[in-house]
Amino acid sequence: MRKIAVVNMKGGVGKTTTAIHLAAGLAARGARGLLVDADPQGTVAQVLRVRPARTLSDLMLGADAASVIVPSGRPNLDVIASTPAAFTLDAQLAGAMQRETVLRRALSKLSYDFVVVDTSPAMGLLTYNALLYANELVLPVSMEPMALTGARQTLDGVEQIRSLWPEHSLDLLAVVPTGVNPATHASRATLEALQHDPRLNDALVANGIRQCIDLTYAVAAGQTIWEYAPQSRAAADYTALLDRITASGDDSRQSSYGQIEKAQTVV
Repeated sequence: MRKIAVVNMKGGVGKTTTAIHLAAGLAARGARGLLVDADPQGTVAQVLRVRPARTLSDLMLGADAASVIVPSGRPNLDVIASTPAAFTLDAQLAGAMQRETVLRRALSKLSYDFVVVDTSPAMGLLTYNALLYANELVLPVSMEPMALTGARQTLDGVEQIRSLWPEHSLDLLAVVPTGVNPATHASRATLEALQHDPRLNDALVANGIRQCIDLTYAVAAGQTIWEYAPQSRAAADYTALLDRITASGDDSRQSSYGQIEKAQTVV
């Protein structure tokens, strides 16, 4: 099972949009998956129009995983939603034994082809849990200096986790530029900085996700970009990202995802 965390310490960089599209896109290709919202803002539930009775907070406080999982309304994809109640988890779990690995233990018996975890823009308890659960990291970076700083801070946090939990494997799968507009100085400068950063450039997705108003409208409508505007540049860019994510797996992982489709994904 692939376990992918979508992380950046800077908010507003496209984490939730990317997490939703990775999960929905992989599910549309035939993989059975789970999308976990580890951000107390609870945007995943808002976008996917799910209203669960129980949420991530219940799971972290001891509820059985099956009791908090709900269908996403799309084939092959389930969701664990979050709400602002999760903001208090740091305090509620203060003093708890091994509190940084609660999520790992809570999800350990699940059987999916993949799990995608959306995270909060802060290196708090929930983000530590996400990073200690996941084995692969996707790092969206919007075209602004603070997003680049957030990406570097995220990798600093990953290095800290590796030093404290050396047995835990966590690989940088993709650095995804978002809101890219090559006509602007901000985009050109941020892309150049990413290309010259030795910790980021090897995993850099060359073209990233180009700026596209249809993507904003799709999220507002509770749809993926493939549902809302399948011929848009953002649909093509997220399809290319899915191709990369799928191809990055080893043979056993790829067998779970089926054949890699070069044609545009339709959700």
